[in-house]
Amino acid sequence: MNSKLQKRFDELSRDHAVLIQSKKIIHSQFGSSECVDSELFTAWKVKVRNLLSLACGDKSQHFEQYEKAEKPYSMESSFSVAQRLGAVFHAVKEDFEGGYLSSIKNLIQAEVFESELEQAQELLDNGYKLAAAVIAGVVLETALRDLCDQENIAHGKLDKMNSELAKSGKYNKLQQKRITALADIRNNAAHGKSENFTDEDVKLMVRDVESFLLSFMA
Repeated sequence: MNSKLQKRFDELSRDHAVLIQSKKIIHSQFGSSECVDSELFTAWKVKVRNLLSLACGDKSQHFEQYEKAEKPYSMESSFSVAQRLGAVFHAVKEDFEGGYLSSIKNLIQAEVFESELEQAQELLDNGYKLAAAVIAGVVLETALRDLCDQENIAHGKLDKMNSELAKSGKYNKLQQKRITALADIRNNAAHGKSENFTDEDVKLMVRDVESFLLSFMA
C-alpha cells in the first residue's frame, strides 16, 4: 500500500515539473502574466488533492495547508499558484518518504497488508482461488477491527462491525454493501464452496480490499 502511494507521489512530482514547464507569457490590456496550461493544472490539483486525502487525511495540517495554498491572491498568476502548491506538495512528499505521516503501527500494518494481498494474488494466479479469497478476507476483517478501535466500536462478527462502522459514518451505505459482498465470497471460500464464486470475483475482491485500505486505513 505504501509503495503504491510512493509511486503516485513520484508520478505527480514528475507531472508538476511538466506543468511548470508549460509556463507561457500572456499579454492583455492589464499587462503581462505568467500562466501554466489550465487543463494540466486542473488535472494535477485534483489528483494531488486525492493523494493527500489518502496519505494524510483531509483533517491533517498538510491537507489544510494545501487547501490554503490553492486559493490565489488578487491578480496572482496561475504560474505563481502552481509554484506555491508544488512547494506544499513536495513538503508532504518529503514527510511521507521520511515516515512522518503515519504511526509506527500503521506503517508496519500497511506493509503486512500489502504483503498478504500480494500473496493472495499470487495464489489466485496459480489456481488457488479458495486460499486467495480467505487471505483477502482476513485482511479485510483485520482492517475492520482496526477501524472499530478508532471509532470505539466493540469487535464482533464481520457483518456487525461493517454495520456499526456504516452507522458511525466511517463510510457510506454503498461501501457497506460492497463489504457485505466481499464477506460473502470469503465465507463461501472458508466453507469450500468454490462453485459460488469465480476467479474473476476473487481478482476483484483483492482489488477492492486494496482500494478499501487506501481509502480508510491510510
